[in-house]
This record gives sequence, C-alpha cells and structure tokens, in this order.
Amino acid sequence: LANSEAAGRMTQAVARRFAGEPGLEFARIAEKTVRSVASGILGVALIQALLAGLGFLVAGVPAAGLLTLICLLFGVIQLGVVIVLIPVVIYLFSTADTLTAVGFLIWAILVAPVDNILKPLLLGRGVDVPMLIVFVGAIGGFLNAGIIGLFIGAVVLALGYKLFLAWVTEDSGADRTREPEG
Repeated sequence: LANSEAAGRMTQAVARRFAGEPGLEFARIAEKTVRSVASGILGVALIQALLAGLGFLVAGVPAAGLLTLICLLFGVIQLGVVIVLIPVVIYLFSTADTLTAVGFLIWAILVAPVDNILKPLLLGRGVDVPMLIVFVGAIGGFLNAGIIGLFIGAVVLALGYKLFLAWVTEDSGADRTREPEG
C-alpha cells in the first residue's frame, strides 16, 4: 500500500492512546494477522489459480482465462480448484488426444493439493497466534462479510484469542494481598 507506513504509525498511536503499551502489541498482532491472511489465503489462491491456468493454456482448453478466474474465486472462498479441474479433465479425455489429457490429469493431480501444502506454511507465519485461529477467523469472517470479512474475522479472532490468554494468565494483585481466612 502506498500509505501503509503512515497508516501503521497512526494505528500504533491510536492503539497506544487507547490501551497503552499493550495496545501496541495488539496493533502489531492485527498487522501480522492481515499480512498472514493476505499471503496465506489470497496468495495461495492466486498461486494455485495461476498454476491451473497455465495447465489450461498448455492443454488448449477453451476459455482458459475464465476458468482461471473461477479457480481464483474458488480458492479464495476455500472450495478449491478441484471443482474446476475435474470437469476439465473429463472434457479433455473426451475431446483431446490421450497424451494431452493424461498430461493435464498429472498436472491437475500436482496442482490440486498445492493449497494444502502452502496454506499451513504461510497462514500462521509471523503471527503469535495458532494458524487454526487465523484460518477459522478468516473463513467465518468471509462467510459473514465477504472478502473484507476474511481480514476482519481473522483479526477479531486473533485479538480475542490474545485477550483471552492475557485474561487467563493475568496475575491478580488482589489475590496475593488478601489475608488467609480461617
């Protein structure tokens, strides 16, 4: 983003004003969560769609660009590109020569699990929150609010998780100073 540094400074200033030093940590968690979702969900969907699109082009599939866009959308909403790849494999086996169809089938078998490999690596990287928390927040946010919800849901759940941990591990001074009864 063009103004990301200025926006980051402003966010940190507001977070510090609202919550002091812990607010800065929460602002950093939010920033890292947004970056994690961008690389882990959007980035992986883009990589997988581009790989599928390359296969469509090489195999000579008609409407390869449209199919690639559909793969991208299915990757973002976590349905996967297999929904597009299987009909294309069937189409190629019925219309193309055997070598092209088998080659595309092998390519599809290699492309289909890319998200299962890359997403766990990229989604939780750099965030002090378990990957599952970020993923569930992103999916829940997407179902609730669309593409913006991917980010909002992940940030809300990650911050909620960190606040819960801070609450659970908080050492209450009142408990230590109280006289034992009895």
